[in-house]
Amino acid sequence: MIPYFSREDIGPILHYLGKVVKGLGVLMLVPFFIGVLNKEWAPAIDFLFTFLLSLAIGSVLLLVFEEEKDLNWRQGMSVVALSWVVAMFLGAIPLCLSGHYLSFLDASFEAMSAFATTGLTVVRDLEHMSYACNFWRHFMCFIGGQGIILVALTFFVRGGSVFKVYMGEAREEKIMPNIIQTARFIWFVSLTYLVIGTALFFGINVGQNISSGRALFHAICLFMAGWDTAGFSVQSQNIAYYHNPLIDLVTAMFVLLGAVNFGVHYVVWTGKPRELLKNYELKLYMTSILATFFIVCAGFVMYFKFPDFISFFRESFYQLISAHTGVGYSNIAVQNFACWPTLAILGIIIAMGLGGSSTSTAGGIKILRIGILLKGIKKELKILTSPEATVVVERFHHIRDITVEDNHVKMAAIMILLYIALYIAGGIIGVSFGYPFLSALFESVSASANVGLSMGITSPFMPSGLKITYIIQMWIGRLEFLSVFVLIRFLLSLKSPE
Repeated sequence: MIPYFSREDIGPILHYLGKVVKGLGVLMLVPFFIGVLNKEWAPAIDFLFTFLLSLAIGSVLLLVFEEEKDLNWRQGMSVVALSWVVAMFLGAIPLCLSGHYLSFLDASFEAMSAFATTGLTVVRDLEHMSYACNFWRHFMCFIGGQGIILVALTFFVRGGSVFKVYMGEAREEKIMPNIIQTARFIWFVSLTYLVIGTALFFGINVGQNISSGRALFHAICLFMAGWDTAGFSVQSQNIAYYHNPLIDLVTAMFVLLGAVNFGVHYVVWTGKPRELLKNYELKLYMTSILATFFIVCAGFVMYFKFPDFISFFRESFYQLISAHTGVGYSNIAVQNFACWPTLAILGIIIAMGLGGSSTSTAGGIKILRIGILLKGIKKELKILTSPEATVVVERFHHIRDITVEDNHVKMAAIMILLYIALYIAGGIIGVSFGYPFLSALFESVSASANVGLSMGITSPFMPSGLKITYIIQMWIGRLEFLSVFVLIRFLLSLKSPE
């Protein structure tokens, strides 16, 4: 049930929103300094302006709504959902000022795509974008992958409000007993992999005779968009720009790591590698990858237009991994992808829709929910086929041993149905704008599951109504419905008397 709001909720919500806005403003200093280092004065001024604007907005909110109280659940959820919308608008300002977008709507689309780690893009002339703005596109992916609220949790939010906003950002588990420690652990893992991934990509790029400065820039951006399963690229050709199997291999490795539950990372990092073999979600995830790849392969049985099996595997399996992890990287041209057989495209749609692990940087339904639903079905079948007095207990191992309860199955089923409804609704809207249903469904699932693969619909010239639709889908899909529903209830309650 969506909770009732009163006007007394406004103060705490806007107070904590002010903290988040100030945190985002501080992060804009990173692309500002990149602009200064590269003597890109116009972009640097744009980021400085946005930094000062964010600082001013955040300070005003904190000054006007200065009383700091612990948030309740409805307030925490509202802060999260509202923060993502405000972050989109603030993140879009320097992009819009760059001149690489047709309108502020396009820049907002790009910002939401980045923060939601989707990777659908409407940028123009990407090859000539400044280092500062291009870095900001990827840095937003890195911020959004960990969670915008994690910035506030790490530096600004304290007390009893912590858990409310953490859960509001579609985080289902506490990795460590303390939420602040959990937030910092997630940042620690991400920054550690950032160093490792950047070093690997840098070595590969230098081996391709790319200058050291540009190789480092590409390396950092490749990692941030890959680890956070966002799929943005420095070049418009995406991963196909590099024409390098090593880039394919290393990006695939990091996107798979990014799609793994942070709790699993913690258990393995603390000396329990056997979790990789015991974890129910991981085993189901690997099974799902193989099953959806089988569907893709079946689609090419009568349409095998590859010079050899290696070429086929490199292209088809990479798109499948990209879809299932939600990264949206592609090593083939969009026009080639759009010519795939229908069954292969359906395999990719299913993979995108299922998504990655819970409490990871991946989007979609999440494999754990599918697993819980399967366990629930298995439990019901056992009950039906057992004597009346039999007590049926179904368990699985996910970081710890978990007993399947009816409420677990109920919530998993509700979330699965909500995602399917969101996928279909976006597909129908795409059809209403004149696109074929398969392509419209593909794009809808890609937006809702925060993937970023495209069959060519997403472009600067697609209808504004469809851009708004995909922005909403990316937002809802990333936050997994509940906090968005609570925010809508809050906004509606402001119009009605208490």
